[in-house]
Amino acid sequence: MAQNEHLGEIVTKYSPPLLSFIRTRVNSREDAEDILQDVFYQLARTSTDSGCEIESVSAWLYRVAHNMVMNFWRKKRELSFSTLFDDSDEICEDIARTLASPADDEPEALYFRKLLWEELDTALSELPAEQREVFTLTVFDGLPVKDISSATGVPVATILSRKHYAVKHLRKRFHELYHALVSKG
Repeated sequence: MAQNEHLGEIVTKYSPPLLSFIRTRVNSREDAEDILQDVFYQLARTSTDSGCEIESVSAWLYRVAHNMVMNFWRKKRELSFSTLFDDSDEICEDIARTLASPADDEPEALYFRKLLWEELDTALSELPAEQREVFTLTVFDGLPVKDISSATGVPVATILSRKHYAVKHLRKRFHELYHALVSKG
């Protein structure tokens, strides 16, 4: 951080544009304010570390804000995803639990969780657009099927069918991933 800029000045200068930046990426003002507070907390922590100097405060703040927004959505996705599979599918339940569990700092756990999220993203990209949209709206955004039906004009039965096929595809992909990992181990 430039020596002539003090933390209070930085907060005053960057709060409005950062809040606006964050606000366009989350649903509620309260969530945006919480994220903004976390950004400035990170700045305070970083600026008190000895020998750590931020060259471009603006770029650093926006990068941290962007990362925190991504983490916010990832956590929200993880919590929603954990309820996706029923208890009768142990493999998918274990994978869902891994995706929904709090971040573990161990490198192996971080790598495994990253691998699972990449596999999920790939599997979702393989779905037809209608199935992917319904899955995303119901699981990640938490929207009720009736609300989606009202907004789109698509019958509830069709939406449920699309979600069923999306979940079926994801289960298949996670079973394939599980067996590939087990056979390599």
